[in-house]
Amino acid sequence: NIALGGATAFPSLMAFGAAGDPALAYDMGRITAVEGRAMGVHVPFAPVLDVNSNPENPIINIRSFGEDPDAVAAMGVSFVRGLQEHGVVATGKHFPGHGDTEVDSHLALPIIRVQRERMDSVELVPFRAAIDAGMRGMMSAHIAVTGLGGGFLPSTLSVEVLNDLLRTDLGFNGIVFTDAMDMGAVNRLYPR
Repeated sequence: NIALGGATAFPSLMAFGAAGDPALAYDMGRITAVEGRAMGVHVPFAPVLDVNSNPENPIINIRSFGEDPDAVAAMGVSFVRGLQEHGVVATGKHFPGHGDTEVDSHLALPIIRVQRERMDSVELVPFRAAIDAGMRGMMSAHIAVTGLGGGFLPSTLSVEVLNDLLRTDLGFNGIVFTDAMDMGAVNRLYPR
C-alpha cells in the first residue's frame, strides 16, 4: 500500500480476506467513498479483484483478498457495493487477472500461459461477480494471456480481451481505464 496520508489507513485487502467477513469489505468501501468524495475523488481505482493464485507474485500478493476465487468475489462485490452506494465509481482491477504472474508489470510484460477454461474458473470469477453486481469501472492489466487469443500482446492493447471478452462475453458496459501507460510492460515494448 502507498501511504499518502489524510484518510483512513486500512490493512491490506488480504487481511480483510483473512477475516472472511464481507460486511468489513463493505465498510471499507463505504469509508473510502465518503472520504474520497470529501476530497473530490470520485474514482478511487479500487478494488483489486485479482486472485492471488501464484505465491511467487511480486506485485499483487497482499493487495488481493486471497487465493480462493469465490471468496475474492464475495469480498470484492461487497467492497464494490460499499463504494458505489456511497457515490463513487468502483473500478475492478487488474482485468483479466494479474494474480498468476511472476513478473512485476511495472518492470516487464508478465505472460500467463493458461487457457480460457482456467480463466473462467479462477481469474474471471471475481470480475464476473462484480460486473453482475453493477460495477461501473474496470482497469485493464498490462499482462499477456496467451489463451485468450491476443498472443503476447498486453491485455490493455488487445481487442480480444477488452472487446470480445470484457464487453461481449462478460457484458461489461462501463468505463474502461488502462493501468499506468508508463509501466514497463507497455512502455518498454511500444513507443509512447
